[in-house]
Amino acid sequence: MTKLIFEKHGKGKNKFRVPDFGVKDNDVIPDKFKNSSVDLPDVNEVDVVRHYTNLSSLNFGVDRAMYPLGSCTMKHNPRINEKISSLMQFSALHPMCGDTLSQGALQVIHELSVYLSAITGMSAFSLAPAAGSHGELTGVMIIKKYFEEIGEKRDKIIIPDSAHGTNPASVAMCGFKILEAPSNQEGDVDLDKLSGMIDGSVAAMMLTSPNTLGLFDRNILKISEMLHANGSVFYADGANLNAVIGTARMKDMGFDIMHINLHKTFSTPHGGGGPGSGPVGVVEKFVKYLPVPFVREEGGKYALDYNRPDSIGRVHSFYGNFLVALKSYAYIRTLGPEGIRDISRISVLNANYLRSRLMKEFNLPINRTCMHEFVLNDKDIPNHVTTNDLAKRLLDYGYHAPTVYFPLLIPGAMMIEPTETEGKDSLDEFVDAMIKIKKEASDNPEIILGAPHTTPVRRVDAVAAARNPILKWQE
Repeated sequence: MTKLIFEKHGKGKNKFRVPDFGVKDNDVIPDKFKNSSVDLPDVNEVDVVRHYTNLSSLNFGVDRAMYPLGSCTMKHNPRINEKISSLMQFSALHPMCGDTLSQGALQVIHELSVYLSAITGMSAFSLAPAAGSHGELTGVMIIKKYFEEIGEKRDKIIIPDSAHGTNPASVAMCGFKILEAPSNQEGDVDLDKLSGMIDGSVAAMMLTSPNTLGLFDRNILKISEMLHANGSVFYADGANLNAVIGTARMKDMGFDIMHINLHKTFSTPHGGGGPGSGPVGVVEKFVKYLPVPFVREEGGKYALDYNRPDSIGRVHSFYGNFLVALKSYAYIRTLGPEGIRDISRISVLNANYLRSRLMKEFNLPINRTCMHEFVLNDKDIPNHVTTNDLAKRLLDYGYHAPTVYFPLLIPGAMMIEPTETEGKDSLDEFVDAMIKIKKEASDNPEIILGAPHTTPVRRVDAVAAARNPILKWQE
């Protein structure tokens, strides 16, 4: 077991010295502000380097192997995007240096919003929201202000039972009541039930397209017609945009407002709390409500526009997570239109290839052609082996687990998303691992029930860890 940095501590190990340059000591820090009892480990430089190198090898990431985390789109992050975002002209640019000295950065923001509009069909985007959930909140704030402005009291928003968990949270934070729309046996929204829910109190419906079952709702246009006939807004959770990018536009499906996860579809590193970016796009009648500042272009010059009296106001300090937007801009420019179309084509192909192979070994609750992801479950796996056990055992085979126990409407769910950046060899190796684990469930269930066996930390009590987290080093 690798020692912790505190366990490598030894008085006097750090031999670092600053040469005497003959400069008069000018220590201006008053003694009262000095703390000689800071509990830092005393180690040498090579120990520090090895410590952080070893730590990096303990973490699982997409650079190590396939990361089939459904609805998260854990694709490869092209290194050219990282290189561009590290250029000093961008990374060292202060956000308060003014429009004149920020023309390049403002051009990136403006052009990226134009590209996102072309891809989705929306009229305009704001890059201010810092994450997908933040984008949802911003979208709901726009919906709320719209109905306040037209003088209608609507206090309910419909959310399908296949929605992401952040959808109801965003709705509740804005003071709306939540109505849950059930799915039918084939994974689409139940139109009869939905019809009975829509009335004058419904402000909007939030729908993930394709949904979290990895299925495209075949009644999407009918749903849009029902909502618009009622004067309601149709909101798209764009977390699964990877499935349709370049192939279908969200506006053409009838959506009025949407958010995009740049850190998913447009390939910037994410996980562990960030970084992220959740731009919000709207059709023409909602453009005036977008957050400030809004980047506008006039005669080849770019400016930050704060003079937008109908705006919902600021939702983020400065202009959003700019370097994430810059990586996405580089990604789009590198791929071009045909490359953008290939994202959805290949991601859907990869998912259906995995689905067709794995459904022979595992239960597929809804047997339909999927989009970029699909959902299996643990039904009929012998010897009380559960989805959680399968997820732990996958770690021993060198894979991160799929999203487990979500969506909630499928018991024991395993949501698998390969993304477009995995080749056929990688997909086949993952299938082989899943089949071997399924065989172990019959022949040697103890090895699964005790997994993982090869990780630095063995199976933890997830409930106890959530309720009693240890957040600091204790001897």
